[in-house]
Amino acid sequence: MNKLNSLLLLGTVAGVITLGSCGTAEAPKPEASAPAPATAANGTYAIDPSASAVDWTGSMAGVKSHTGTLKFNKGELTMANGVLSGGTFTVDMKSYAFTDTNYAKDGSAQGTRKDLMAHLMSPDFFAADSFPTAEFVITKVDGNSATGNLTVRGRTHEEQVKNIVLSVDGKTVKATGDLTFNRQNYGVSWKSPMKDMVLSNDIVLKVQLQGTGA
Repeated sequence: MNKLNSLLLLGTVAGVITLGSCGTAEAPKPEASAPAPATAANGTYAIDPSASAVDWTGSMAGVKSHTGTLKFNKGELTMANGVLSGGTFTVDMKSYAFTDTNYAKDGSAQGTRKDLMAHLMSPDFFAADSFPTAEFVITKVDGNSATGNLTVRGRTHEEQVKNIVLSVDGKTVKATGDLTFNRQNYGVSWKSPMKDMVLSNDIVLKVQLQGTGA
């Protein structure tokens, strides 16, 4: 091989090495795996009585309404795949607290807050001494409604909780819903027929629950 050919060969080899060094593509990086979907809420959540309540409204023939709250003694709700599937709830009927001011001032001859409370607790209405608790047991859930057995004054009838909204944050679940029932079905009626007629038969409840899972 003459000198010229040797130089050409060396130049070609050097060029190939240089091109190889500059043009080598980086190895493709593995694609990041998609985050695992959040685990849907499942299991039983014990109700926190201090963070749960029932707001109630009772009306008098369009004249005025009384509103208040009731507390839960205990309860639990069951979740399956992130949706409500069941539950049992017990309310303390002696935990009545008023949130309206539609009553006479303390010291008045009648119609005071104390008078109204005593009347609601009496056999004319909820007979709280004889029936200190009320209970609701879910028997069926359909979408955002739950059907169940409501027991008040020892009488049980099927009722429906509507407009249920659920939220889950870790081990905590919150739920709200609306329930309206006819008080006459449960013997919640004034012994004075004329006076009882001015009261709406509908008692409107707004249920607010907070529970914690294991």
